[in-house]
Amino acid sequence: MNHPFDPSAFRAQVARLLDDHARAFAVAPQRHAVLRRQIDNGDDIHSRSTLPGHVTTSAFILDGAGRRILLIHHLSLSRWLQPGGHYEAPESLAESALREAFEETGVQDLALDPWHGACGLPIDIDSHLIPARPQKGEPEHWHHDIRYVVRAVEGGLRPDPSEVLAARWHDVRELEAIAPEALRNMQRLGLVRL
Repeated sequence: MNHPFDPSAFRAQVARLLDDHARAFAVAPQRHAVLRRQIDNGDDIHSRSTLPGHVTTSAFILDGAGRRILLIHHLSLSRWLQPGGHYEAPESLAESALREAFEETGVQDLALDPWHGACGLPIDIDSHLIPARPQKGEPEHWHHDIRYVVRAVEGGLRPDPSEVLAARWHDVRELEAIAPEALRNMQRLGLVRL
């Protein structure tokens, strides 16, 4: 039976994730200050129209050995990043990350890394500013990105040209310039091999 989506329950879930993630990875409180303020204000952080920010999800797609990562060349930001996008209620945060990973890369048989099932945490939570896009009527705003490690077999790429310019496997070290906190967390847990 499907239950109606409850924005307050979603805010409470994200607040718990922030607390648990901060304890697990010694995250400084100011790193999530904007998101925490939005939760305290009762903002609908699940909705992409909510300002000053809203929840997104993304996937660090690793090969089986943890040496290579699948990155997409983002259409509007024009840089290499992990696949991701806006959360869509009522899916789970992990389901959202998997959906975005598939939509942007076309890779079949994606699976969450078993570490997530054991602890219930994302590998990283990152709030970052997205530049204004006047042509779309979007002001500068925050993406509160909840990030997961996903495993895949190399090959079978079918990136969606309406979403990305390209998708390609890279050395996992390239994450240092893209998502250094996530890379450090993955190293600490032995999920990647440099």
